[in-house]
Amino acid sequence: MTNNTSQDRVRQTIDDLIIAELFLVQATIESASAIGDGLSALGRQITTADDAGTAPADTLGNTLQRLADNALEPYSSRFKYLRDLKNAGD
Repeated sequence: MTNNTSQDRVRQTIDDLIIAELFLVQATIESASAIGDGLSALGRQITTADDAGTAPADTLGNTLQRLADNALEPYSSRFKYLRDLKNAGD
């Protein structure tokens, strides 16, 4: 009986690891896309005229913050989803 329980735990751990790795790959792809979009937005801001009344450093700072937020979001949402799956299974 203990052997079956131990094998079930190992199987569940491996399943959780596989799901986590799939989420990591998916989040990495989405994050790379968000970074590419953010770099494009930075390039547009650098090459176009400034909006009236807005300092360039402010708009660049806002764009960089948005880029960072968008690059991090896929990881945080996948991690939350993985934790919810794990908690639902317990």
